[in-house]
Order: sequence, then C-alpha cells, then structure tokens
Amino acid sequence: MAASSSSGSRRYDVFPSFSGEDVRKTFLSHLRKELDRKSIITFMDHGIERSCQIAPELLKAIREARISMVIFSKNYSSSTWCLNELVEIHKCYKELDQMVIPVFYDVDPSDVRKQTGEFSKVFEETCKDKTEDVKQEWKRVLSEIASIAGEHLQNGSDEASVGAGFSTPDIPN
Repeated sequence: MAASSSSGSRRYDVFPSFSGEDVRKTFLSHLRKELDRKSIITFMDHGIERSCQIAPELLKAIREARISMVIFSKNYSSSTWCLNELVEIHKCYKELDQMVIPVFYDVDPSDVRKQTGEFSKVFEETCKDKTEDVKQEWKRVLSEIASIAGEHLQNGSDEASVGAGFSTPDIPN
C-alpha cells in the first residue's frame, strides 16, 4: 500500500459526502452524534475556516480521511459539489486504498448504480450544461462506488437507531 495511506498521515477518521438538503438535519445528525460519542473524528464542512476557499479544503479533507462515507440520497446528484467529491473519493479509493462505505438513504442502490428512476432525473438535470466527458466520468464513479457493499436504509427506518447501530470498521471505540 502507498505510504500516504497509513493511519499516521490521516487527519480524519471519516469524510461524509452528502446532500445537505436531504440528510444534514436528519440521518447525518444522528450518525455524527454516534461517531462523536465513539470519539471518531469526522470532517464536517461547517468546520472550514472562514475566508478559505471551499473546494480545495474539501479535496484535502477527502485525502486526509481513512474512510469516506458516501450518503446517496434523492438529491445527491443534484450537486456538482457532491459529484466532484465522489470523483476524488473514487481516486483515493483506487490510489490510496481508502475505505469507502456507500449508504443509500431513501434511494434504491440500483437507481444510483444505473442512474435510473428519480435519481436519474435529478442527475440528468445536473448534467445539462456539462461536457460529455464530465457526465461520463460522473456516471462511471457513481456506478463503481454504488457497487461497493454498504448500507441500504429503507424508507421509514428509525434514523436514530440506524445511526446508533452503524459501525465503522478499524476505528477503535
């Protein structure tokens, strides 16, 4: 493995990639509370120092995480930020052996993998003004990341219970 993937060079245990409008005040708040309770260091975008440019800070945080947790939701693909984060997460997964845990929140994993259903409609709208190369790269990483074994949260799941029961491998409690 690459030397940069050793735990000594990692600043965060977990980098969550998510659509704020879908999960910030629901599932993610429960998950963060549980991770904090277990002293798991989680990057959160509200912690970016004011006056810093956001994009470089996000990319740096992704590279400095041991685990990237991608929380796919109905509006995940409406955000070019999320899709660009996913490209970097995929790069770290391939090149730095970073662990990636996909979480499917109120969205079918198959819809994410194949860009079908409501997920596809949102994705196509986001891609309207993008080049074909960008669109194909996003499709490829969506498919590959969504094919990794992860967590599928069904509609109506008790979010607090799911967050409390969720464990992140190789991070001491």
